[in-house]
Amino acid sequence: MASTVESKVEERKDTNEKPIDREKTCPLLLRVFCSNGRHNSLAEYRRGNTPPNELQIYTWMDATLREIGSLILEVNPDTRRRGTVFEFCLVCLESTKNMGRLKTLGSITIGQKGFDDNKTLAQLG
Repeated sequence: MASTVESKVEERKDTNEKPIDREKTCPLLLRVFCSNGRHNSLAEYRRGNTPPNELQIYTWMDATLREIGSLILEVNPDTRRRGTVFEFCLVCLESTKNMGRLKTLGSITIGQKGFDDNKTLAQLG
């Protein structure tokens, strides 16, 4: 597993970011909610609740959307078909207004190269 992650980092030729030493830097917990056909409703995140389809991924800020997609593929065999599209969104909740919003981050397609493949978590904020 580690060699796969390291080789993907080497493939990126993004000189604007400082490389992260994954051996010395503690990873962060990325909570991913996978859903077929649509995004989870914002109502499912209200009042501290979360949808039941959570996948927890430990990764780093230099992880790309393609890399995160490959981690999802490892645990979810239904997504391995060529042409499967992963749409990534950030769920932002405002506790004071009890409202939320979705911020679109990008999408990747299994078996095809795309514009968003090499976007990193750091670039997406």
